[in-house]
Amino acid sequence: MTINFERSALIEIDVQNDFCPGGALAVADGDKVVAPLNEAASRFAAARAPVVATQDWHPAGHCSFASAEAAGKWRAEGEVLWPDHCVQGTAGADFHPALDLRPVTLVVRKGFRPHVDSYSAFFENDRKTPTGLAAYLRELGVDTVYLGGLATDYCVYFSALDAVKLRFNTYLLSGAVRGVNYPEGSTEKALLSMKNSGVLLVNDR
Repeated sequence: MTINFERSALIEIDVQNDFCPGGALAVADGDKVVAPLNEAASRFAAARAPVVATQDWHPAGHCSFASAEAAGKWRAEGEVLWPDHCVQGTAGADFHPALDLRPVTLVVRKGFRPHVDSYSAFFENDRKTPTGLAAYLRELGVDTVYLGGLATDYCVYFSALDAVKLRFNTYLLSGAVRGVNYPEGSTEKALLSMKNSGVLLVNDR
């Protein structure tokens, strides 16, 4: 895989303990994304290209938590309800211990607003509140992004689609993603949708 590092960035999506085996919202084989992402990050770092890591960072009682709805706290319209996960300051919210953070030039925390979730690395789920990532990349002259992480059918998917909409050349590192596959078939559907939207799937090995 040939990369023009001068205008490219690597974005590692939500490689956190709660999304890996043993976590509160574990993705099957979620930890298998770590090695290929570390390999890619080392190449970006050697070329002094930016490496961004996103981190789900929910307050307790977040609107996407099924427990919050059960307690009658609220129900955010259009939000999928999940088990409590990636709560701020907990071990579950930490990056996977094997993920090499030394190449990371920026950590983007998302989903920290109690009333709205955030799947995309670029926007909250209200589809209008930016995370600041696009502005950061533009300032560095980046026009191409390479994505990997968790999960293929949610945070990676929405990040990739937003990257295309924001006119970044967008590549998915196919060996560095894993899906929740909820509902069943959602991972394959997401991959097809990304390809049809202009995301290029590349073998990163």
